[in-house]
Amino acid sequence: MARGEYLVRGPAGCGNCHTPFGAAGPDMGRELAGRLVDDNPAFTAYAPNLTPGGQIAKWSDAELAKAIREGLRPDGTLIGPPMPFAMYRGLSDDDLMSIVMFLRTLPAVDNTLPPSVYRVPLPPAYGPPVESVAAMAPSVSAEYGAYLAGPVAHCMECHTPMGPQGPMLDTDLGRGGFEFHGPWGVSVASNLTSHEDGLKGYSDGEIGAMITGGGRPDGSGMLPPMPYGYLAKTTPEDLAAIIAYLRALPPLPDK
Repeated sequence: MARGEYLVRGPAGCGNCHTPFGAAGPDMGRELAGRLVDDNPAFTAYAPNLTPGGQIAKWSDAELAKAIREGLRPDGTLIGPPMPFAMYRGLSDDDLMSIVMFLRTLPAVDNTLPPSVYRVPLPPAYGPPVESVAAMAPSVSAEYGAYLAGPVAHCMECHTPMGPQGPMLDTDLGRGGFEFHGPWGVSVASNLTSHEDGLKGYSDGEIGAMITGGGRPDGSGMLPPMPYGYLAKTTPEDLAAIIAYLRALPPLPDK
């Protein structure tokens, strides 16, 4: 359960979408009770209530795990964007079930939300059934950093340009450029590759401070929707692994 709490409240940043916002920021009294995430021409997406006060209370652990990792509800319907299923399909069995275990312990919050509406076609599934994903031993390495920056924190989902079929992970991994519109205005996902347009000119310490603190070396602040408050709880070892992975990304220029 401790592992699940660390992932949910730390690098996975589940509350960045699933916790309602109040005047001063996330309403932690209703942690993970769901909210409207995005309303755009393609869809109106509501992140559902993940507490035992929501519909998942009726789901088995296996059904909840399948919904998280594959986007399939028990009734066979598909969960749509912006849930990052291109990343979550790689969650290990151990981490996935640790997340499920922790979600079951949350206080029940009564927060009924309307269903999401999609004005674009959704695929029948995001891929074949995921039978099992082996756990990866934690280490300060680019390999473990790839797991953290991918399936866990889904950094590469937002920092990779979107094509007609989703993030172009095979050709533009980490290139950045995707625009996010919100109350803050427009923010653009940065280039995370080792190119000069990306992170080449930054020290490891500067990269770590931007990830966990939302501030650039020149003192300027960075914008949402990066979940800085959640990423700030990443352990030093996991943060070092993520930075090692980012250093290993092939250089790609901004488009």
